[in-house]
Amino acid sequence: MVQQLYITLFFTLFLLPSLVVGECSCDTGDEERDKDQALKYKLVAISSILVAGALGVCIPMLGKTIPALRPEKNIFFIIKAFAAGVILSTGFIHVLPDAFKNLTSPCLAENPWGEFPFTGFVAMVSAIGTLMVDAFATSYYSKSHFHNAPRGTGALEEKVGEHDQEDHMPVHTHATHGHAHGPVASLARNSGSSELFRSRVISQVLELGIVVHSVIIGISLGASESPKTIRPLVAALTFHQFFEGMGLGGCISQANFRSRAIAIMVVFYSLTTPVGIAIGIGISNVYNENSSSALIVEGILNAASAGILIYMALVDLLAADFMSSRMQSSFKLQIESNVSLLLGAGCMSLLAKWA
Repeated sequence: MVQQLYITLFFTLFLLPSLVVGECSCDTGDEERDKDQALKYKLVAISSILVAGALGVCIPMLGKTIPALRPEKNIFFIIKAFAAGVILSTGFIHVLPDAFKNLTSPCLAENPWGEFPFTGFVAMVSAIGTLMVDAFATSYYSKSHFHNAPRGTGALEEKVGEHDQEDHMPVHTHATHGHAHGPVASLARNSGSSELFRSRVISQVLELGIVVHSVIIGISLGASESPKTIRPLVAALTFHQFFEGMGLGGCISQANFRSRAIAIMVVFYSLTTPVGIAIGIGISNVYNENSSSALIVEGILNAASAGILIYMALVDLLAADFMSSRMQSSFKLQIESNVSLLLGAGCMSLLAKWA
């Protein structure tokens, strides 16, 4: 599944520029242009976004060296709630409005773009598709790993160990405490392995949704030649990538991937927006953000990304933690997590003023 994910991301990253280059179909207006000054801001943006993204995605994964950040600690729930608020705000406040703006632009033909709400439709289909992938992948794993295993736990432990023996961390389950033997112990191990696999699906699908809109953000910034437009975006997108990286990093840390897989996901997330900016710089002479092809491609991809991010934030991140027995049994943790959620959503929403 990891290979298929990165093949999809590869084609998204390198085929998008050829799709969004098109004939000018709408006046871009009088915008102050200074290629040399704009290029300086773009280079600053590449470096700052790269560092911020790498830091954000790595902080939640420091649990191996900082005990307080381990998934079984309360602080991890609080950080994850903050990150989930960031991702939810990204979908609702940043990505979905951009999709509406693109697909309802006066530069597009009235038929069919003005006669049907394509943005909401694409976002809905994307959310449903994410649900299907989530459900089918988890179901397939459960059937193939648990139903085919003998009643003893040896075969199950061997299969789980094949995936996790390099960087093994104990999987925390909210419903089991202490020691158990026989069928109860086997059921607990099965539940833990299923939860682990689900965490892996969540982290991969979430990265797909984040990377899609990160490519679009990068290309749009890199193609702009207006210093006045780029200047506020540098700081805003730096914080944007940092907070968003925290959300992704929290999911990756729970998924307990091998070191190589973790490194690939971290590097891919960190490089996506800077590479998008570099691509935008390369095509800035022929790229027109108001061409019909650019508006349609960006609008559809933004809508799909918004559907993925909103579903993942609400269902796989917030509902899974807020409805868990760990959260329900601690009123203090509920208050702290809710405040953290509101802070995350509020901070990310505030950035919409500049980006």
